[in-house]
Amino acid sequence: MTVEGPSIDSTRPSIARVYDYLLGGKDNYAVDREVGDVFFRDLPGSVAIAFANRAALTRAITQIVTTTDVRQFIDLGSGLPTADNVHQVAQRHAPESRIVYVDNDPQVLVHGCALLEQNDRTRVVRADVRDPDGVRAHPDTLELIDFDRPVAVVLSAVLHHVNDEEDPAGIVRHWRDHVPSGSHFFVSHFRSGDNPETAEAERVLQQTFGRGRWRTDEEIASLLDGLEILDPGIVPAPLWRPDPVGSNPWSADGAQRELSVWQHLIVAGLARKA
Repeated sequence: MTVEGPSIDSTRPSIARVYDYLLGGKDNYAVDREVGDVFFRDLPGSVAIAFANRAALTRAITQIVTTTDVRQFIDLGSGLPTADNVHQVAQRHAPESRIVYVDNDPQVLVHGCALLEQNDRTRVVRADVRDPDGVRAHPDTLELIDFDRPVAVVLSAVLHHVNDEEDPAGIVRHWRDHVPSGSHFFVSHFRSGDNPETAEAERVLQQTFGRGRWRTDEEIASLLDGLEILDPGIVPAPLWRPDPVGSNPWSADGAQRELSVWQHLIVAGLARKA
């Protein structure tokens, strides 16, 4: 699989590479680590956001593939490959699952294609999530995804990088209108906490990337207008259908453990098109 596009710029930070650094990955540069170190140094505990989000994504893909007939996934703004990518989770339970990863970061494309070159049920598409028509009409998307059958649209930690004037609700609405009944939508999103931590984290992202929009619970839910939001609703990621063991946020006696302020700042939700 050959990917053409802009070369990797190691002098400017990348959202995908900063996430990679926060998750302990190695596909990043000094400029990315400089941004990540602001979170490590000045916002201790904030890295819990990245791990809580990744764990919720893994649980959501598992839920979809084990409880529905959906076997097609479009992962928008997928980021750099890490452990338990969407295709690995889905194909672990249903090997016939097909996955299209979408990103416009050149390093994501290089590493994604290298990881997936032996997987004929997975594609990496160079496109911008703000151009849903371009994503849907891409030859690699059309080769793998049958839009007459239900699709899982994955918007994991991506819509908070879409500013209001770029119409994040319109992106979701486009996909809602172009997938059939039975399709599922997974969304995770930075959540406004009305506290100094939220304000500082938002400032760092805006100053570095010119984007990064924290939204309220109501604003996040409104992104899924026209879809049925499934239980337990839009909730902090660690509380979204937690595993019975391991990272379970409840103690053995059934009492909920106290989440950190950072764990409250990333929410997750799963919705279905009726």
